[in-house]
Amino acid sequence: MNDNRAVFLDRDGVINKAIIVDKKPYPPQGLHDLEITEDATLELQRLVDSGFFLIGITNQPDVARGTQSKENVEAINQFLKQHLPIKDVYVCFHDDEDNCSCRKPKPGLIYNSARDFHIDIPTSYVIGDRWKDIAAGESAGCKTIFLDNGYAESMHGFKADRTVKNLRAAVDWILSLEDV
Repeated sequence: MNDNRAVFLDRDGVINKAIIVDKKPYPPQGLHDLEITEDATLELQRLVDSGFFLIGITNQPDVARGTQSKENVEAINQFLKQHLPIKDVYVCFHDDEDNCSCRKPKPGLIYNSARDFHIDIPTSYVIGDRWKDIAAGESAGCKTIFLDNGYAESMHGFKADRTVKNLRAAVDWILSLEDV
């Protein structure tokens, strides 16, 4: 068993509930409307108990757009790290036109955290609820799991290795593939 395996988790819509408006997901604006998904605590602990590092990876372009503060994003991330078994949360604060290497669908957040934690990417997984998460995981060389929350948006031709309806099903699939 590889001790440097990770599960990279998108934040909004996977770890915590996204704010849904017209079937489109948005991040919570602050701790006042942050709600951890009902199955996150138990399911993330199952992964940790099976030897996985857990790393959050999240695009937060509202900071670049001026509609969210970096402090609010960091407060949410800190809260999640205090209440869930997540090692860290890696954030891209840029918008699309910044053309940075860290904004999903590019794999920079995965590469940066893999370097920092000595993670073996080919034995790792990405769980995300949008096409950019799946594209980033595929590009990095991870197995990908799409958590289908029923948003009104396209997958842009990307197909995850597995599509599930909740975090429990994602964790069940990961553990079924592992020698745990």
